[in-house]
Formats: sequence, C-alpha cells, structure tokens
Amino acid sequence: MIGTSEAIPGNGGVMSVRESIADLVARYALAYDTRDWDALVECFTPDASLTLRVAGGDLAGPFRGHSEIMRLMRDSAAAQDDRRRHVCTNLVVDPSGPGTATARSYLTLISVRDGRLEVLSTGTYTDEVVQAGESWRLRARHIELDLPTDGRGPR
Repeated sequence: MIGTSEAIPGNGGVMSVRESIADLVARYALAYDTRDWDALVECFTPDASLTLRVAGGDLAGPFRGHSEIMRLMRDSAAAQDDRRRHVCTNLVVDPSGPGTATARSYLTLISVRDGRLEVLSTGTYTDEVVQAGESWRLRARHIELDLPTDGRGPR
C-alpha cells in the first residue's frame, strides 16, 4: 500500500501521494473556474461518477462518465452570471489500497461580481481517487453543499 508520504513521480518532479492528490483537487477547482473543460475532464477517470447534495436535500446523480459529468459542469457554468472561485482546504488523504485513496476537503465557494466578493456556500468534497500513471484521477466525487448557491438550488 502506498503511504501518504511515499514519493511518486509526477508533474516533472517527485511529489508525495498527498501532494499529488492536493494537486488534483487544485487542478479541478482551477479548471472549473477558468472554464478549461479539457483540463477538467482530465481530472476524472473515464468511468468516474459524481453526486451532489445541496443543504441536505435530494441527491443529484450519479452522473456517470466524462459525457454526463462534463454536461453537468458546462450547464452549471452557463447558468452563472458571475465569476466563481472554488477554494479547497483542509485536505485529508487516507490510502485505501495500492494506487487508491479517499480524500476529503472543504469547499468555500466565492462569487466575484460588480467588484464585490460574496461567499455563496461552503461544503465538502469526498473523493475516491486512483493513480493513473504519474498522476491521480477522480473515480468518484461527492459534493455536499451546506447552502444553495443562490436560494434556488444547485448550480
């Protein structure tokens, strides 16, 4: 089993498993915020699934595979009239087998509009990640938002 401090090759250097998974979480947030769909799809395995729950409501999903997940991401982004920043913190990584781990982190969702910042929601990501060559990919992601982002439901 790979420990979280064990070094693996990745991104032009050697990073620990935890650093590599932290890099994956950051790449996901940056790709979504900048609408870099090619980079975002690379964060997921081809058979990945994604689920979402807002404020303890009904579970949305699972969205399965690149096509369904990217449709959700693009549709969500198209409904936004602001600039979003997904700030991910408090990452905890628990190896679960060779080349696999569970990662949990906090999300703070910030909106930038008309020169003002507003916290839209907080939440958590719970991820199943797998090693894919020198990098890591999301095999399953569950997003749990504490509040609706605009009072109308998930976006």
